Amino acid sequence: MAHAVKQYDKQWLDETWGKIEAKLSAECDRVGDRIPYIPVDGVYREDKAETDIYWWTNGFWPGMLWQMYQATNEEKYKIAAEGVERKLDAALEGYDGLHHDVGFMWLHSAVANYRLTGNARSKSRGMHAANLLAGRYNPRGKFIRAWNDDCTGWIIIDCMMNIPILYWASRESNDPRFEFIARDHADTALRQAIRADGSSHHIVVLDPENGEFASAPGGQGYDEGSSWSRGQAWALYGFALSYHHTRDEKYLSTAKQVAHYFIANAASTGFIPLVDFRAPAEPELWDTTAGTCAACGLLEIADAVSELEKPLYVNAAISILRAIDEKFCNWNVDVDSIVGGGTAAYHSRENGDFGVPILYGDYFFIEAVLRLRDQHVLLW
Repeated sequence: MAHAVKQYDKQWLDETWGKIEAKLSAECDRVGDRIPYIPVDGVYREDKAETDIYWWTNGFWPGMLWQMYQATNEEKYKIAAEGVERKLDAALEGYDGLHHDVGFMWLHSAVANYRLTGNARSKSRGMHAANLLAGRYNPRGKFIRAWNDDCTGWIIIDCMMNIPILYWASRESNDPRFEFIARDHADTALRQAIRADGSSHHIVVLDPENGEFASAPGGQGYDEGSSWSRGQAWALYGFALSYHHTRDEKYLSTAKQVAHYFIANAASTGFIPLVDFRAPAEPELWDTTAGTCAACGLLEIADAVSELEKPLYVNAAISILRAIDEKFCNWNVDVDSIVGGGTAAYHSRENGDFGVPILYGDYFFIEAVLRLRDQHVLLW
């Protein structure tokens, strides 16, 4: 990817990587194998291992650590990541709190460990998680159900980022059933969640008896029919990843369609995405996590297209990253987190996850920078 980066961006890229190295080294020393999420007054105070071992973002900190380990070969990142991985065993053993996000949780912890070190115990954890996700498959509707409780027919666009653990499991076990489930879900999401203009529903409710469309609630966006930007990023990157694992052209075409919609909307606000692309003009609300995730997806697409197409996606990714860096990044090594301005949901002002640094914003920022430097490892 580095050869596709314009000269004036290379200096920014090198300087930014230097800042990431300094920041993550200090954070690793402070945080170790605790599981952070959102800092309070610049400090990661909460440890999700103690407060919510089932929380869906619990794989992103070890994911950051494994990315840093493979880029720097510093042992402390590996030690901390393996500590988190062992703590996540409590979630596998507890089971009841798990749902569709097991891919997020174990792709970047156990599966990352196995890919980088060959750890057999880590492979077993990854296969356990993959079987849990496969167990949520509805064979009549051809989808993986979201959440638990009364969500029997629900699918969400986020799950496109979880199904890569099924592609991995299929290859590791030489068992095509995992990939069949992943592709069935991707096909259903493509048909039911992606609109003609490249935008996406967040939630789609299907008839669990036959998979027919029932409704599309607003979810984490502004309202029904709106366009939650991180949902667009999940779709953009998720379909690009399904193309990566299957080489099915319809997934790449869908990823490009969503990407063009995302780029057009982000460009209109200086390449920092709004929380929802179809919300009222006021108040103006941002979600940098949508931007950093989309940047990774754009770079994944760039890897899949011709040299003539590549600049569109690389340049858009860099524009997003540089805009976020300029307005929202904190490089003080004594302050936890890098990327501010993250918003979990349009209507989440009371939850403490609105306009703040959120861990996965950092993960995707780091992954994107490493991609641009040809130093990343694909953990999806």
